[in-house]
Amino acid sequence: MRLVDLREQGQRRTPDELLEHLKSFHLELKFSAGVWFFSPAGGRFHDRYTPPMSLEEIFARAEGLKKFGLLGLEAHYPNEISEDNISLWKNFIKDSGMKLVGIAANIFYESQFKFGSLSSPIPEVRRTAIERVKRTLELVKEIEADFAIIWPGIDGYENNFGVDFQAMRARFAEGIAEAMDAVPGVRIAFEPKPYEPRGRILYGTTSEGILLALRVENVLQSPQNREILQEGHSLVTLNPEMGHILMGYEDPPYAYSLVMEYGKLAHTHWNSQPLGNYDQDLNVGVISPELAEATLYVLKMYGYRGYFGIDINPERMPPERAIMNCIDAIKAMNDRIEALDHEKILYCTFHPDKAEGLLEALLIRARAPHPEKLSPLDF
Repeated sequence: MRLVDLREQGQRRTPDELLEHLKSFHLELKFSAGVWFFSPAGGRFHDRYTPPMSLEEIFARAEGLKKFGLLGLEAHYPNEISEDNISLWKNFIKDSGMKLVGIAANIFYESQFKFGSLSSPIPEVRRTAIERVKRTLELVKEIEADFAIIWPGIDGYENNFGVDFQAMRARFAEGIAEAMDAVPGVRIAFEPKPYEPRGRILYGTTSEGILLALRVENVLQSPQNREILQEGHSLVTLNPEMGHILMGYEDPPYAYSLVMEYGKLAHTHWNSQPLGNYDQDLNVGVISPELAEATLYVLKMYGYRGYFGIDINPERMPPERAIMNCIDAIKAMNDRIEALDHEKILYCTFHPDKAEGLLEALLIRARAPHPEKLSPLDF
């Protein structure tokens, strides 16, 4: 299985090298979407607004969006992809030219995981979760996806008194390592989230996700996995989501840059979200589009080459319209950052003592429909 090379992400550049990179490197806007929101079920407070669909119907609707840039899908095992329908997936991939980008191990929903999955203190429950991750990795390998996604939504706590936090974290990390050594050569993309559905989720922030990745990689034993790591590749990577980052009061551009510094940004999930608050999964750009623009610029600065995963909950509009809106929003934002004067941007960055207030002035004018009506900018 060929791993996407992420090593460029951590490359340090001089100011001149960075300027040349910004002028020559352009983000490839290829998009993916989860099959689950083409036909979302009801929520906690309301019935479902869309009828259930067969996998074949979802495939047809997804393929109809290919011309707008939707080139990949994501699915959960065993919910949307399993041994029972993998032939349908293989035929769809062959016929459509689209890709199954990643498979998420569903170790968070079923009642058996009530007290956690990989971190569970109940041996038989934890064993079930490990086997679920193993099988997910096997399917990733079989169908030639890029990675398996792990989201620890049910691994956490509410009452923090008397919890053996160290043992809980160790069980979680060691469970991932066991599964990866059983199916070597397959990458995992970990998706941090600080809370919901648990009051506090394990490894819930970006920096904690990086710590988890380093911890797991440190204990991997398979010769194949060790060889990959010795070549400088990452096997445990991250799939940060804009909404989850903001739920934890993190700054998205900073968070994404930190992941790329370690060469671990395998995938990205895009939506918008109020700072803090519950996980809303709003369409890209509905709230704080400037954060999304700054994040795109970070991805451009450090050479991100992966997919832009649309991770939304379009409850009150057709899924196709919601996906097109998100794709259009990212395309428009990318056009704006591509049109920036990168030399002036970097001058402000590296000479703040000589450019006080000028970066802000540049961005105001870049976002203005009639910059000629604004005050003169002496740069």
